[in-house]
Amino acid sequence: MGIVLNRMQVRGVRSSRSVGVHLLLDIWGCAEKSLMDEEGVQKVLLDAMKAASVTLLHWHIHRFSPHGVTGFALLKESHISIHTWPELGYAAVDIFSCGKIDPSPVVEVFRNFLQPERMHIRRIIRGKTR
Repeated sequence: MGIVLNRMQVRGVRSSRSVGVHLLLDIWGCAEKSLMDEEGVQKVLLDAMKAASVTLLHWHIHRFSPHGVTGFALLKESHISIHTWPELGYAAVDIFSCGKIDPSPVVEVFRNFLQPERMHIRRIIRGKTR
């Protein structure tokens, strides 16, 4: 599995000069079954929230016809979302954590659920003041 950033590079709570960390995951080579599994997407969002120790405010899961699932969790600390394209074996995951929440454990939760061939992770420091 090709991972662009290792765990140490992904890890990182915000610095005192930013509002948070935003991880963008491009996940390729996922099993079509996982990408179409509405209940599985619901469970992976729950597992991701537990892994990050965050507070859920609201969430929504939507299954598209003929294929694809989107899940969005609005958190007290920001949000986690997943959008799937089963026909491409692809999922896009977005993890934005404000405050002192470390988003890196969430990456492993999605990796375990989707079992991808490769994953590209971009880490963005949001609201950087210097």
